[in-house]
Amino acid sequence: MFSVCVTDEISLEGMVVQRAECRPVVNDNYMKLKKLQIKESTKPQRLSQQLERAVTTVFKPVANHNFNMEYEKKKKSEGKMVRAERQVVLDMLFSAFEKHQYYNIKDLVEITKQPVTYLKEIMREIGTYNSKGAHKSTWELKSEYRHYQSADEEEMQT
Repeated sequence: MFSVCVTDEISLEGMVVQRAECRPVVNDNYMKLKKLQIKESTKPQRLSQQLERAVTTVFKPVANHNFNMEYEKKKKSEGKMVRAERQVVLDMLFSAFEKHQYYNIKDLVEITKQPVTYLKEIMREIGTYNSKGAHKSTWELKSEYRHYQSADEEEMQT
């Protein structure tokens, strides 16, 4: 049964009762069609073409990009990190740890402006490194250096 939809599409409805196999009539028209199909399938999907003049809108390689130059200028202006007095660094660290309990080494370097090796040396003495748990890869002060109290201790004193 043929039917026409609202979108003017013709469709065939019904049940399959018998199966039929169809073979095309091998004539000149069919052979032309097959040749065209083979030619189309052997055509490469992408073609390379030679341009008459170079494309100028493409970015050219640069030895040093702007963001690298800015970073170098910043590094030069700050200069090398020089080790400060041990007590001065300790004071900076203690004041930082009064604000937050945990810091990663990158933040401590930024706060104190000290070399990483020097900071780690000091932190090994006054702090503990958390390698697991919620505060992974952070430093905290050892209990004997802490000036802050937990909420339970504060309630007991009041």
